[in-house]
Amino acid sequence: MGLKMGDNYCSTQLIDGDGTFNVSGIEKFVKAVKLSECGLSYAVVSIMGPQSSGKSTLLNHLFGTNFREMNAFKGRSQTTKGIWMAKCANIEPCTLVMDLEGTDGRERGEDDTAFEKQSALFALAVSDIVLINMWCHDIGREQAANKPLLKTVFQVMMRLFSPRKTTLLFVIRDKTKTPLEALEPVLREDIQKIWDSVSKPQAHKETPLSEFFNVEVVALSSYEEKEEQFKEQVASLRKRFNHSIAPGGLAGDRRGVVPASGFSFSAQQIWKIIKENKDLDLPAHKVMVATVRCEEIANEKLNHFTSNEDWLQLEEDVQSSLVAGFGKKLNSILDKCLSEYDMEAIYFDEGVRTAKRQQLESKLLHVVHPAYQSQLSHLRSRTLDNFKETFDKALKKGEGFAVAARDSTQSLMSAFDEGCADATIQLANWDPSKVRDKLRRDFDSHVVFVRDSKLSELKGLYEEQLNKALIEPVEALLDAARDDTWQAIRTLLQRETDAAVSEFSSALSGFDLDKSSVEKMLGELKDYARHVVESKAKEEAGRILIRMKDRFATLFSRDSDSMPRVWTGKEDIRAITKTARSASLKLLSVMAAIRLDDIEDNIDNTLALALVDSSNTKSTASFDSLASSTWEQVPPTKTLITPVQCKSLWRQFKVETEYSVTQAIAAQEANKRNNNWLPPPWAILAIVVLGFNEFMTLLRNPLYLGVIFVAFLLGKALWVQLDISGEFRNGALPGLLALSTKFLPTVMNLLKKLAEEGQKPAGSDPRRDPRVELQPVQNGTHANSTSDASSGITSSEIGPSYSSASRLRQGEAS
Repeated sequence: MGLKMGDNYCSTQLIDGDGTFNVSGIEKFVKAVKLSECGLSYAVVSIMGPQSSGKSTLLNHLFGTNFREMNAFKGRSQTTKGIWMAKCANIEPCTLVMDLEGTDGRERGEDDTAFEKQSALFALAVSDIVLINMWCHDIGREQAANKPLLKTVFQVMMRLFSPRKTTLLFVIRDKTKTPLEALEPVLREDIQKIWDSVSKPQAHKETPLSEFFNVEVVALSSYEEKEEQFKEQVASLRKRFNHSIAPGGLAGDRRGVVPASGFSFSAQQIWKIIKENKDLDLPAHKVMVATVRCEEIANEKLNHFTSNEDWLQLEEDVQSSLVAGFGKKLNSILDKCLSEYDMEAIYFDEGVRTAKRQQLESKLLHVVHPAYQSQLSHLRSRTLDNFKETFDKALKKGEGFAVAARDSTQSLMSAFDEGCADATIQLANWDPSKVRDKLRRDFDSHVVFVRDSKLSELKGLYEEQLNKALIEPVEALLDAARDDTWQAIRTLLQRETDAAVSEFSSALSGFDLDKSSVEKMLGELKDYARHVVESKAKEEAGRILIRMKDRFATLFSRDSDSMPRVWTGKEDIRAITKTARSASLKLLSVMAAIRLDDIEDNIDNTLALALVDSSNTKSTASFDSLASSTWEQVPPTKTLITPVQCKSLWRQFKVETEYSVTQAIAAQEANKRNNNWLPPPWAILAIVVLGFNEFMTLLRNPLYLGVIFVAFLLGKALWVQLDISGEFRNGALPGLLALSTKFLPTVMNLLKKLAEEGQKPAGSDPRRDPRVELQPVQNGTHANSTSDASSGITSSEIGPSYSSASRLRQGEAS
């Protein structure tokens, strides 16, 4: 069953005597003779006839093959077993010839006709020309060997659902002297009789023989007796096999040809169906072969494509970066792959071929789609980068934001469309609109991001401008704390806000924003300006006590020329203190609430009545007015310092500024004393009365000084108790008369007080000031004219510390 090869032939056993199909043998044979390249330009010839009728000899001489021939000297026996196949030498187109095992052989016996019928059906199914080899002397004989053969041929032909219009070439061997013209009619008559006698299916009851076969007859002389003449006749017959499939040739009207690349598979399937004793549906078989072969071809081309170096390189390149001319390169590779498929599948059933091509296209597109997506992804990424660069350059050149965004978008979208056209796969007709839409969204997102950044930067610029324009001026206005402070702040806020809003509005015009967005941003800028003022007011309100003390210190310790005050004794400390405190109270009033809405309130009067003028009224209603957490006509959100906080702050303010007033008073009195360079009056009187020597004696004797000091104290006590200076205001005579009546009771009262003090236990409080107890009572009240005259400032305005200190100094002075 091996493959035999020579210069002009190549043969193999296709089916062995046991009916086994030689799959590997036929595959090797097809490759050896390059049958797949023939398309439909090939022909299959087979020969059948009685055993030992010289079939192999005829084929070898006719086609240049090398089939084994019978050795006449060894007797007649079976030489060809099964079916052999060979390529005809030097015949165009490519012609394959099959040598069938002879019929009526004694080796198989009379009952074993199955293989004979199977091989005959196989030959009829795959052959374009069937040679019927028969002896001349059998023509016209009833029991001739060719009649069973023909009957077999016609019977099995009925198992073909569609006739192939096979050419039956009857080769009459060992022709006698009877001319062919006489033999042919007899042979055709025998053939017709056999056809008529064969049982046919209902569909072919009336079908003529010519529908199934073209009948040709040729006669050859005896090879053994007239070899030269035989060879000449064979050579003439050989010419008829050249271009046998051309119109007018021996097989010019054949039907249902299987393309050469599918021949081996088709033959294998036909033999399988015949072995299973099934009828052959040749059209369906043709479709089946086309389906299998086209599938094989498509898979082969797909494998070739996936291993194609150009494709692999293109796929690798597109994974990492954008590939210029991607679509053109890939289309070229795909077109080549599909063209190869078309070339190999062109002769198969058109419907099957087209369907399998579409499947191949689908598989190819499935393979290349990731690369296409990568190309679009790189294209989108590069286009986005170019857009950002172009847009940024346009903005740096000073183009309007909206114009730059629109021009950059149009330019780069056009570039993207060109890139998509360059990447287009003609076979696919893929729509890049989703990627395009995503790119457009990326453009819009970047524009929005840049716009928000620019707007934020622009907004920050104008907010900073408002900060500079408002913070320090507002601080200065609040620090001045005049009646028109908030009016001035409102004017400042309106002016600076209008200027900033106008400039900001002009700057926004280049961004092509909708009206509502512009109004919103302008409104936010206005709110920000107002917020700056309110924040500054809250900040200053948090430092109100420090501000009040600073203002008090400034006004109290400096004169109208801002020069430090020197307390010489001529200054009106009470008036100065009142002025400084009034200014501090004005500051508290200004800071108590935010007044940007020009709403009238009564904070100033309320604070003045409650904190400054409270000593001049007996009603406590003014104090009650501060026992609240809200101001009348002022919303809580605009309140910076509540009434009760104002009261607490004022109390703390007075305590913390009391020391300055006390120090001023002390400085003033000290200055007065320092300006008096004369000795005390008592020293002058003593010198005059005693003389200088006696005065020095007193100074040298401490006992004298003690007696004199006690006498001084008693005299001083009588002076205070009798109120001598007050009595002499009305004149000398009324004064003496008043003193004469008051002197004795006063002395007795004084002695009584001293006696009581001497009788008190030793544990009594030594810190009590006896001078307080010694003040006389006149009309049921204590005399306080000396205290009032020394300062001129009420204790309610200056405070308890100031009053006590004043009384102490008055005692010392007296």
